[in-house]
Amino acid sequence: MTTLSPLSVLLQAFFTDRLMKQRRASAHTIASYRDTFRLLLSYAEMHLHKAPAQLALDDLNAPFVGAFLDHLQRTRHCGVRTRNLRLTAIRSFFHYIAFQEPRSAALIDRVLAMPTKRYDRALIDFLTPPEIEALLATPDTTSWAGRRDKAMLLLAIQTGLRLSELIGLRRRDVVLTSGAHVRCFGKGRKERCTPLTKQTVALLKPWLQERGGTEEDVVFPNARGGPLSPDGVQYLLTKHVAKARTLCPSLEEKHVSPHVLRHTAAMELLQSGVDHAVIALWLGHESAETTNIYLQASMALKEKALAKTKPANAQPGRYRPQDGLMQFLTNL
Repeated sequence: MTTLSPLSVLLQAFFTDRLMKQRRASAHTIASYRDTFRLLLSYAEMHLHKAPAQLALDDLNAPFVGAFLDHLQRTRHCGVRTRNLRLTAIRSFFHYIAFQEPRSAALIDRVLAMPTKRYDRALIDFLTPPEIEALLATPDTTSWAGRRDKAMLLLAIQTGLRLSELIGLRRRDVVLTSGAHVRCFGKGRKERCTPLTKQTVALLKPWLQERGGTEEDVVFPNARGGPLSPDGVQYLLTKHVAKARTLCPSLEEKHVSPHVLRHTAAMELLQSGVDHAVIALWLGHESAETTNIYLQASMALKEKALAKTKPANAQPGRYRPQDGLMQFLTNL
């Protein structure tokens, strides 16, 4: 009787065969899945007293995976979203080995049947026009870093680029001639082009001239000329938001992250009357349904809907304009 393939062989094949070759997963996806299994194998080594390379597939049964997910929340203080993200990575691996080890179908089915954990969904944060104005006024444009930060913040707010798309933007991806736009590859390796406003073009042109470099260089470098890190962008944003709070006190109540700037771009489009299907294309959403979170967060749209309703005690009937002469006398 042939023995089952060792877990280490299956896991290595999952990364090299499935993720890298077949799915051509992004570096972010691979890194996320890698971190999940590093945590899982470390937990298994601590509780099963086996080296990761010696673990068997049967060791990763549904009760053990459930205990690992509980450990993430209880000991590592991870949120529900992080827990569900780790479970997604584990499920993806078990989907893969279902074809490699059909004899373990019962064990695999039990893991795949594990549900994600539900959680409360708060309304999204976004910046209002006065808050946007205050934030863009804070960078010191007399310095190189200040000019970079202002161009980066304006581009993020206007285009709604994801953080990874923003820091990965190259000079070749920015077109400032007729039909100005930026080009990027988003989630799922989908390429999209986002048009630029005249205000954004007017700020990017002198910045790119000052930036110099080749077409392969990043648009927004750090002090050493390399790409900014996600933590670096959050640090810069936090610094500018702290200054902006002195100009706009409403920012005191908001935690502003790079993703909030993306939400801001979506809300600006929505409140300008742009259809939510177009907003989904603008942001590179996989489904137009994802854009519904902005509909839920827009109080202005809800107030417009409320204005169209009839008060509960109003008498039914059609609107009749006031007599012209009476209206003239009333307006005197």
